Amino acid sequence: MKSLSVLVFAFLMLFNYSLSSLKAQEVDTTASPFSVGADVYSNYVWRGTKFGTGPAIQPSVKFTKGSLAIGVWGSFDAAGYSEADLFASYAFDFGLTLGATDYYYPGLEYFDYSDTSGSHAFEINAGYVFKGLSLSANYILNKAGGAASAGSDKYFEIGYSFTNFKIFAGAGDGWHTSDGEFAFCNLGLGTSKTIKVTDSFSIPVNGSVIFNPDKEQLFLTVGFSL
Repeated sequence: MKSLSVLVFAFLMLFNYSLSSLKAQEVDTTASPFSVGADVYSNYVWRGTKFGTGPAIQPSVKFTKGSLAIGVWGSFDAAGYSEADLFASYAFDFGLTLGATDYYYPGLEYFDYSDTSGSHAFEINAGYVFKGLSLSANYILNKAGGAASAGSDKYFEIGYSFTNFKIFAGAGDGWHTSDGEFAFCNLGLGTSKTIKVTDSFSIPVNGSVIFNPDKEQLFLTVGFSL
């Protein structure tokens, strides 16, 4: 298991190094494979659990080449919560996406991969979309005390998008639930709209009502993308 975790980490770091070592070129920005974005949310709720306190800024930097996407995503708030995740994914034409994510929490030693205090949780994931139906499966490879993963943590989610809203239900174990046992932890309804600011600039806004039956918590989140 440890060797598999190291391989996943090496895969992600290799692509991250490749991106950072690319020389800057004068190109048409509309054709650039690099993209930068940021979301701002009233609070950060992930798979039915709230992280941090107060509004969260979630920046991302991504490199896309055909069906391959490689990047870094993070979440930061004024209360001090921080997260910076490396990810890589490949999307097939028939709706399947396969990927890997390295969850890391700034403030912990970056090169600590131990079971007791490790700062990285390595996950492999798969998603499938067919019309309005979406399915996802996620599996944590390693135990990391600092990142709070138990090892072999699983999470599955099913969702369906209607014309004006979507519904979803997720269940997992390990770091997803209060006692580590498999249970539903993420039930919700979400919707979105676009606010037109000018003829050339609009802001996508989305909101979700999320209930975690395992922890008996109800959340309301609203956010917008830049």
